[in-house]
Amino acid sequence: MPTTGLRFFTVYGPWGRPDMALFLFTRAILENRPIDVFNNGNMERDFTYIDDIVEGVYRVIHRVPEGIKDWNGDAPDPATSYCPYRIYNIGNNNKERLLRYIEVLEETLGKKAEKRFLPMQPGDVPATYADVDDLVQDFQYKPGTTLEYGIGRFVQWYKEYFKV
Repeated sequence: MPTTGLRFFTVYGPWGRPDMALFLFTRAILENRPIDVFNNGNMERDFTYIDDIVEGVYRVIHRVPEGIKDWNGDAPDPATSYCPYRIYNIGNNNKERLLRYIEVLEETLGKKAEKRFLPMQPGDVPATYADVDDLVQDFQYKPGTTLEYGIGRFVQWYKEYFKV
């Protein structure tokens, strides 16, 4: 059965999950409450705006994956198979420090955050980064929405939706 797997990297934007950092930070800053900043703000994430995710999904769903015709079971490459499958990362292909993310949010809101710096949470990772080479190669698509644009759109939506 042809199968395509998609991995999304730190998705943010309007109508996002209210338990994610951008929602939590925005609400707290507007309510003059402190925000929790884990790993002392040294986390790095591949923040990906929702429109980039949607565009990537749209492009990928229109192509059924094929198997590798010259795949060799005697010398298998673990990244390939005769089975018709593909896996694509959809991310901004750009690590950003969490403190930069917060900075852009502060600039967009016109208000500084009170930051409560905390150690890294158990089980978390210091950095994530999407290698989108396969997405570019197969679909000529590379997400690229800037934090300034994406966070700006989120804040605009947030203020309208919550009547702030």
